[in-house]
Amino acid sequence: MARTVALARWWWTFIVRGVLAILFGVLAFFAPGLGAAVLVGLFAAWVIIDGIGNIIAGVRGRGRDRAWWLEILEGVVGLAAGLIALIFPVYAAGVLVLLIAIWAIVTGVLEVIAAIRLRELISGEVWMGLAGVASILFGVILIAFPAAGALSLVWLISSFAIVFGIFLILLGSRLRGIHELARRGAAPWISPHGGNNQVQAVSE
Repeated sequence: MARTVALARWWWTFIVRGVLAILFGVLAFFAPGLGAAVLVGLFAAWVIIDGIGNIIAGVRGRGRDRAWWLEILEGVVGLAAGLIALIFPVYAAGVLVLLIAIWAIVTGVLEVIAAIRLRELISGEVWMGLAGVASILFGVILIAFPAAGALSLVWLISSFAIVFGIFLILLGSRLRGIHELARRGAAPWISPHGGNNQVQAVSE
């Protein structure tokens, strides 16, 4: 129970990540004519901020969140991808599709693993799992169709970012509900075997 409450305390990090993902998706969707360099910059800013948020959440959750190291690893991967895009923008523009595909697949795998490890703690882990699956599928599609038209790729990337962001916001909202119950002195007990949630007192 304590681990559930500890994880729920950081509900806002998932919502911030979701909002940033949606913001990136919307900007990329409505501004495809700005060129690859701008898209690289937007992508870099998104994954760097997202990566830093993941690292901070992982460090603060160390010892209380069984998936803390996965959050740090995911953050490092995102931070590395973003820095590569910023430091080598010319090269990144040429391999942008591959860079995003690799980042999406690695991130997706880590999200799915984290969801599996957290399934006994929270019922909202399904949103994390779905975000991971969507990320993996997106990366596979990019690798399978690298020669698709530039406009199609921009729309695909935008759509993924928006869907990914929605899943993260839904997960954050679920965790926020658990956190609010804990602040009032009770929190939902999540059965690892499913079933209805119950409410039990949480000692201060």
